[in-house]
Amino acid sequence: MLADLVADGDLVVLSGAGLSTESGIPDYRGETGRRRQARPMTYQTFVGSAAARRRYWARGHLGWRHIARADPNAGHHVVPELQRRGLVAGIITQNVDGLHQAAGARDVIELHGGLDRVLCLGCGRRSPRRDLHDRLNEANPGWRDESAAINPDGDVALSDERIESFRTVDCDRCGGVLKPDVIFFGENVPRPRVRECFTLTERAGALLVLGSSLTVMSGLRFVRHAATLDIPIAIINQGPTRGDEHALLTLNAPLGPTLSGLVRPSGR
Repeated sequence: MLADLVADGDLVVLSGAGLSTESGIPDYRGETGRRRQARPMTYQTFVGSAAARRRYWARGHLGWRHIARADPNAGHHVVPELQRRGLVAGIITQNVDGLHQAAGARDVIELHGGLDRVLCLGCGRRSPRRDLHDRLNEANPGWRDESAAINPDGDVALSDERIESFRTVDCDRCGGVLKPDVIFFGENVPRPRVRECFTLTERAGALLVLGSSLTVMSGLRFVRHAATLDIPIAIINQGPTRGDEHALLTLNAPLGPTLSGLVRPSGR
């Protein structure tokens, strides 16, 4: 049934953190997320506390090295292949790791932004994360990664003592506070971006959810919207999701092998 839905074309993909676990990036609510017990930074805490920002950037500076080195997995590569075959009409991702694009996907809507960019809260300028990474290296010579416990936000666990020794930097244009260009918990996705996702969903021949528990409304709203329009929904995830009741098909299965079967030549 999954192959038939995909073959009909006009597929809109909605992906979540479970798609990237096979690339070594843990999710929030799946098995890897439960083991990590990650506590994500909220927007209110970040903007309201210099100490919180130092903690975020100290942990994120080391964690970014892991994210930047991560490679797309088999599941990521299937999506642009389906796109090349004219079967995928659009991609919405809740992920901030950029692995869809690294695999060759085009026109990806990053619902929650991307860790590869930095936003100045003062002047609004966006700049590459690699530039900030270089500046933080200069401000913190000898800073080394002593932790392998990367979290879903792209940071690592550090002791309070190490965090206190970390030096942050501000915008080199206006001196404003720098924030990763991602949507923190407690922060709203920009309305134009949400409208774009709703419009894409409304035009879908089918909605394919990949690796999302749909626990938060950010992604679930598009599943519910598709359901009200009688658009077929298929969900592939390791574990139950909040959208299962709306789905024509649910598969509790690993993403890479399952998706690879959609593009594997017959007879192999």
